[in-house]
Amino acid sequence: MDYPDFSADWLGQFTDPYAVLGLPVLADDRRVLKRYRAVAKQLHPDSRVAMPDQQLASALLAKLINPAYQRLKQDKGRSETVAMLRFRVRRLTRDQPLNPQGEAARRLQSTSIADVDVFYEQAVSKLAELQHQPLGRFEEVTMALAELNLVYLRLKMGEPMVREKRTGLMSAPQVSRVRITQPPSETPSISYAERHYRRAQEYLEKETLLLAIQELRDAIKLNPNLAKYHTLLAQIYLKQNLPGAAKAHCRQALKLDPNDKKAIAYAKQLKLSVNAPTGVTPAKTQPRRETSRTAKGGLFSRFGRGG
Repeated sequence: MDYPDFSADWLGQFTDPYAVLGLPVLADDRRVLKRYRAVAKQLHPDSRVAMPDQQLASALLAKLINPAYQRLKQDKGRSETVAMLRFRVRRLTRDQPLNPQGEAARRLQSTSIADVDVFYEQAVSKLAELQHQPLGRFEEVTMALAELNLVYLRLKMGEPMVREKRTGLMSAPQVSRVRITQPPSETPSISYAERHYRRAQEYLEKETLLLAIQELRDAIKLNPNLAKYHTLLAQIYLKQNLPGAAKAHCRQALKLDPNDKKAIAYAKQLKLSVNAPTGVTPAKTQPRRETSRTAKGGLFSRFGRGG
């Protein structure tokens, strides 16, 4: 068996900790811990006494598996990793579509959107079983997993069929329950947009602003006419000290709903002119009648002087 040299260049190939651990993207903390314990037990020196690959197993555990777990065991680390992977997908597909080399990734790319989640979960599970059997396949299988993750994120980016949750990927039975409880007359894009909005609120609470922005952009793509989406995006841009972007979305929120109290507050903070809410229109029309009478009297006075 050819052992890797564990140089910086070799280790630099494994930038996706989900792939290193053999996990799907957005697996929750319990799933991450369960997988890490299984792999660590399998690679621990005590489990490979007198085996020829004991040294390789120990090195993989110390230099790749443990750092990957440290990255993914906290919610912030998982959120930042997904944001990094999404950025990589956008960069790779800026000028041309993804061209996966692995069989699993190619099959996923050609899978119908309705079956993407189930196929992806099954493909990750199958590859993970082969990742350390034997250890010489670790590099090959991990690369296939990393490619599979990128293809999945590309297929789900901006699509209304996103099944992501903060606590992991929805299973097939959960998808069925959601579909059954949907009224036939309900517009799917609205409910999916609202899911993006709620996830954005969760990310904002945890200060993972990049993911919150991505979720809100997806929500606005699906339903651009809800003021609260633009209001929340303006709030996040304010937190990022990006007043230009905040102003644009604050104006749009007030255009859609002039009575949005939060948008009005952010507009004042951004020194934008704010029209009075529609609820006070009667009070606004009274001065106009008085001004009209004053102007009328002025006209008669001028004609009187002219006569």
